[in-house]
Amino acid sequence: MGAYILRRLLLMIPTIIGIMAISFVVVQFAPGGPVEQVISQLTGQADSADQRLSGGGDLMVGGGDDAGSKYRGAQGLDPELIAKLEKQFGFDKPPLTRFGEMMWNYIRFDFGESFFRNTTVLNLIIEKLPVSISLGIWILIFSYAISIPLGIRKAVKDGSSFDVWTSGVIIVGYAVPSFLFGILLIVLFAGGSFYDWFPLRGLVSDNFDQLAWWQKPLDYFWHLTLPLISLSLASFATTTLLTKNSFIDEIKKQYVITARAKGLNERQVLYGHVFRNAMLIVIASFPSAFISAFFTGSLLIENIFSLDGLGRLGYLSVVNRDYPIVFATLYIFSLLGLFVGLVSDLIYTWIDPRIDFERRDV
Repeated sequence: MGAYILRRLLLMIPTIIGIMAISFVVVQFAPGGPVEQVISQLTGQADSADQRLSGGGDLMVGGGDDAGSKYRGAQGLDPELIAKLEKQFGFDKPPLTRFGEMMWNYIRFDFGESFFRNTTVLNLIIEKLPVSISLGIWILIFSYAISIPLGIRKAVKDGSSFDVWTSGVIIVGYAVPSFLFGILLIVLFAGGSFYDWFPLRGLVSDNFDQLAWWQKPLDYFWHLTLPLISLSLASFATTTLLTKNSFIDEIKKQYVITARAKGLNERQVLYGHVFRNAMLIVIASFPSAFISAFFTGSLLIENIFSLDGLGRLGYLSVVNRDYPIVFATLYIFSLLGLFVGLVSDLIYTWIDPRIDFERRDV
């Protein structure tokens, strides 16, 4: 097992470099970079653009016509201004040099500072993390608490009317995008066109600190209700059907027939023998579900419900071309995904000693 873990860890190095390299190349050809963002502000609102420049000094407008011609909208701006902008954002260096410096810094978990937020990227991520953690933990608890019992029931009632109509509901729920369902909930229950039962923005109310201790958790879950329902809808399908199919496979095996022949009732067979074997694949998938509950699917939901978490931070960073935040979040999430894949394999071997990854190729 030690050799397998070492191979997986070594494979993470070229994988993460490949992910970052592809993303870096794509960004080089994407229009509207940070230099162009500031140029557009400069030509439209000079004062706000000047405030973004940290180099100081007088910024001149009205230089040669060819100044900054490689940037859209830069015609007429002084070449020195364009040079200052390029130096400020690091675009005065060749792409390969910038990529090498970025990866060297990221290996040391030095993510630098945001282009436009005047703070370090790491501080921003730490600041936004509690909101995403709140969503992730409760989505995970909510979906597993419903999906596992429902999957077991569907396996026992396989082919019945209960199994058919619940499968239809699950498939429809999985097919509907979470953000679209979130908009529907807002229209119905958040003051859209019908009822005004739930708040539309934030994780807590503005007067949260003034509430009594017993009112605070109520206010917290009052704000979380609609986002949790929106995000949990699709997560039910995978876990429920995975649980159902795993139970069906185990119920057909010989040891179940033997247990029934010994006189055990259906509940004893189901929860005393089948459960621990059927749940292996569900348990092994827990780490990936845990991470995905934090970081996937929340981008649009956080924006729809104005929740200031990692999803909203990533969205605004892409829109504003704040590349340090974009690349840092991509690096962290990719690294977590690779480690979670390894942890899932190790959990397989822990709960089922018959599985041996040493005897197979990575």
